[in-house]
Amino acid sequence: MSAIVGREAKIAIIGYGSQGRAHALNLRDSGFDVIVGVRHGGAGQKRASEDGLDTAEPGDAAAQASLIAMLTPDLSHEEIFRDSIAPNLSAGDAVLFAHGFTIHYGRVAPPREIDVILVAPKGPGDLVRREYERGRGVPCLYAVHQDATGRGGARAQAYAQGIGGAEGGAIETNFAEETETDLFGEQAVLCGGATELVIAGFETLVEAGYKPEVAYYECMHELKLIVDLLYEGGLAKMHEFISETAIYGDLVSGPRIINDETRARMREVLADIQDGKFAREWILENQAGQPRYKALLEKDLDHPIEHVGAKLRKNMAWLKPGANTAA
Repeated sequence: MSAIVGREAKIAIIGYGSQGRAHALNLRDSGFDVIVGVRHGGAGQKRASEDGLDTAEPGDAAAQASLIAMLTPDLSHEEIFRDSIAPNLSAGDAVLFAHGFTIHYGRVAPPREIDVILVAPKGPGDLVRREYERGRGVPCLYAVHQDATGRGGARAQAYAQGIGGAEGGAIETNFAEETETDLFGEQAVLCGGATELVIAGFETLVEAGYKPEVAYYECMHELKLIVDLLYEGGLAKMHEFISETAIYGDLVSGPRIINDETRARMREVLADIQDGKFAREWILENQAGQPRYKALLEKDLDHPIEHVGAKLRKNMAWLKPGANTAA
């Protein structure tokens, strides 16, 4: 496998959060020579050392490696790349990202003599690690933004294979497609869309006089049951395991909720992502110290559905740590 990427001297994993840890351990167990770039004395360095990995300051790690994976939060990339990575790059090196935000929106401009590639697992780091340990893998997207060596695609595919992505299925894309679809999915469906739908349903029932606890079960608790069916087998499996009454309600009432107006708002969200408006707003928000972000998050977490849910979940024994571990 290492031969595919030209016998990389080392792969430097910059950052040791959820994805960083999974990538580093999976690559090591796949036979790659890995070093983790983390701040000396920090939590990441402590955990990486406990996991048996070599560590160094980010710049030192980059200097030792021929492939550098940027796995810190997106908005940290500009500073880290400028101060620690760029001064330690050599012609023919590769810089890899797990999300295209930094490159797509021009936050970092790598030199022309290096490869710029992307490998984006479609799952959180703990799942990437668990599936690898089971001999399986999480699907990955991979892309090449800059192919200075002519080996950029091979490097991306080998890295994806090294973290288990080939087992789950690796799909070629480009930085724009990965970035824009990822942001849209988060905002319009997975996070923004789903949570607003849940909250709106909860509020509608409570305002109509129904018990908050009952509204919580119907609008949030049971959502997992449906999502699991969709995840496992799409619309067909959901329809197979719900009642005919539920199916009929789905077919006739769903389009009343998600309608042409909703799709118009989705197109607006997508346009803001495509033209960079969302990225500019988020970057400026961080530069200002995140005042709006913090206020909106506080409001979100103080919603009545959170207080009701916290009380009800105390009685759900299966949610407690270790509850599903076999004796």
